[in-house]
Amino acid sequence: MEAELAALAASGATTLVGLIVSESWERAKTGLARFFGRRGSDAQAEAELGSAQRELDRARAAGDTRAQELVRERLRQRLEEIFRADPAAAGELAQLLSALAPDSSRTFVSMVSGGVNHGPAFQGSHIHGGITFNVQQTPAPAAGGPVRPDQVPLVTVPFSKRRAELAALDETLGAPAGGTRAVAVDVLDGLPGVGKTAMAWQWAARVRELFPDGQLYVDFAALRDQVTPLTGPGGDVSEALAMCLRSLPGGDLGMPDSLAERTNLFRSRTAGLRLLLVLDDVNQPGQVRALIPKGPGSAVLATSQNRLRELAVHEGARLISVGPLDEHGGLELLKDRCGAAAVEAEPEAARRLVELCGGLPVALQVVAARLVTDDGLTMAELAAELGDEAGRLAALALDGEESEVSAVLGPTYRLLPPGPARLYRLLGWLPFGVFDAGVAAVAAGIDTGGAKRHLRVLVRASLVEPMSDGRYRMHDLVRLHARERAAEEEPATEQAALAERVGGHYLVLTAFADRALRKERLRIAPLADLLREAADPFAAPGGPPPLEWLDTERPAVLAVLRTAVRHELYTLAWRLAEAFTVLFLYRRYLGAWQESLELGIEAAAAAVARARTPGELAEAMAGEARLRSLLSRPLLDLGERERAGEELAQAVARAEASGHLVLRASVQEFLGRYLDIVDPPAAVEAYRRSLELNERAGETRGAALATFFLGRALDARGDHREAMALLRRALGELENREEPDRRMAGRVRAALGVVHGHLGETEEAIRELRAAVDELGAASKGMQYEAQALEQLAGVARRAGGRTELVRECLSRAADIHEALGDRDRARELRERLADDAGE
Repeated sequence: MEAELAALAASGATTLVGLIVSESWERAKTGLARFFGRRGSDAQAEAELGSAQRELDRARAAGDTRAQELVRERLRQRLEEIFRADPAAAGELAQLLSALAPDSSRTFVSMVSGGVNHGPAFQGSHIHGGITFNVQQTPAPAAGGPVRPDQVPLVTVPFSKRRAELAALDETLGAPAGGTRAVAVDVLDGLPGVGKTAMAWQWAARVRELFPDGQLYVDFAALRDQVTPLTGPGGDVSEALAMCLRSLPGGDLGMPDSLAERTNLFRSRTAGLRLLLVLDDVNQPGQVRALIPKGPGSAVLATSQNRLRELAVHEGARLISVGPLDEHGGLELLKDRCGAAAVEAEPEAARRLVELCGGLPVALQVVAARLVTDDGLTMAELAAELGDEAGRLAALALDGEESEVSAVLGPTYRLLPPGPARLYRLLGWLPFGVFDAGVAAVAAGIDTGGAKRHLRVLVRASLVEPMSDGRYRMHDLVRLHARERAAEEEPATEQAALAERVGGHYLVLTAFADRALRKERLRIAPLADLLREAADPFAAPGGPPPLEWLDTERPAVLAVLRTAVRHELYTLAWRLAEAFTVLFLYRRYLGAWQESLELGIEAAAAAVARARTPGELAEAMAGEARLRSLLSRPLLDLGERERAGEELAQAVARAEASGHLVLRASVQEFLGRYLDIVDPPAAVEAYRRSLELNERAGETRGAALATFFLGRALDARGDHREAMALLRRALGELENREEPDRRMAGRVRAALGVVHGHLGETEEAIRELRAAVDELGAASKGMQYEAQALEQLAGVARRAGGRTELVRECLSRAADIHEALGDRDRARELRERLADDAGE
């Protein structure tokens, strides 16, 4: 028997050492201190365990395996003494370790009990001869009566977050005692690692006095690990009921075998009690339903990764979604773990860490642990390490172990059916985290109906979040876990195939949106056949407004462009960049416009190098010329004149080589707009060349635009009468088309107003500029030009004198437009001008 006790103590000591150096230690040490202090004081036992922890930390840091072995041996001797003095202690420790660390304690639990707890005793493996080690779990009641259960674990670290959620629980579950109050049920749901369990424990600690008959706690994750196929369905619920019944008056007395009988007995025993039940990690409504006590004023607080709507419908449960922490909450967590001084010393790096962890508490806790235990590691250094998306999950691990994020998401992922599991993996390869069901369907190569069914499963598992606009969001760290699973389980070619499917999807939709906004815009990419085979969502009744769709999907399209270039899908990439530029003609996101065009140019140049036929070469070369000429616009707005000139020089050469007449005319127009700034006299010749080429090509709209720009250039050099004639000609051509171009007509009217002003014709100038403002405002897609016309009108009115109110009205409206467009510097300048006028 001595040998068996020694083996049992050795196994227990090994498990304890692993637990002491794990992330679960803070949660575990209070319970283990009580175990070791069973014949002494908890404080003395806690000091003993604290000393062991410090010794192990020093030994691991120094790589001193001998010192680690000495700690293990000391714990082995201590456990052997305890087991020899009290044989029931082995079962007690097995139960405790099974709850605290089910994965790492399986060997020890199996030595005691065969690994499964089915009742009041661990009936386990044979140790020696025919002897079975029987350990009774339930201690005899104290002489003064049954012990009031107080089973919910303590939160052993500072908890300064979730004030709003805790207040919501107070409102529902924490009402004052009342004899007729119904039993309240709340379910905290959210993705793994978001902090549901810690929040439930914290609330239970706050309201201990409200439940005079005690608090019961069941960890269904631990029970699921213990249940075997032999126990049948509902085995975890049956064992949970048995655990609770043993803790209530009556204990094991009359414990029935069936689930139904245990449920009835539980109701009977709780009928006169006011209890709180905390049910952790439930995944089925039945796990909660069976454990709702009958006593008035009792409450059930469950945590789940699933959205258990059935409980809301039939049991009146309130479902509370727990999301990631916001920036403030994340910083509070770092202050709790690392100290306020450390966060205040590196505020920007601390905020970046919260951002990179997506506010997920489990990730932030690892970040804090690394900062506390890794001497010399700064927040800025760790933020830089986490900034590499490819290595972020690995960085969220301690001592080379599995990342905590992967550890908490793994069990949920493994329970997914095959279809949703595959969709989950493939969503990880999307280069963005917000998507609709159509994108999900394309990513998986399935129909939209099937994608929606799989998404519902992922929503119930809290792996994706439904958004109010019908789209879905996947947390960044969840997406990285899904990507990790895809890399392990999907074929090597699948990622590139997915990039091509999703890229093609966005190319079609962006091209439809482009055509809905600008039917006559010059386009190089030959997409007619591709679009003929697809349904146009923007033309359908109730379809999305194309400009708003492009604006909403802007981050996704940029991400698709980057991915397409990375996977060498060059033709797809430059065609997408060309179609996407229509957004920036209406919304001046200069940085995004520049990036999208640079990606398209890179792709077009690569397509030129790869061209196998003269047709492919001409198309790619024309595409490159078109994109380079377009790039000159954001570069000029950003003040990069020299580079804009370089891009236009290359665009002119590529356009001439392509032989595309309309493209050559367009590039000359862009060249003229550049020369307007750096060499105005030369701009006139570029516009005349553009006009000539458009007329040769029979491109009437292009000719009208060239006429407009030529008129403005002539006005700028003082040829006002010739400019007036050209602008009136351009206005007539734009207004008298089969589909009048109201937006460009408004711009021409504004130019006419400016010319009238230069000629001293103030009233005519004001009349034309007012008309231009009205036309551009009605177009709704020319906001920046409306602001420009308002500023021109204010200038004419100021010079005329006596029109102070008109000046103020125009500048105020222009400032508001610039603010809405994101040009805060220009908005501020105009408001400062207004303030100066008011002070005069």
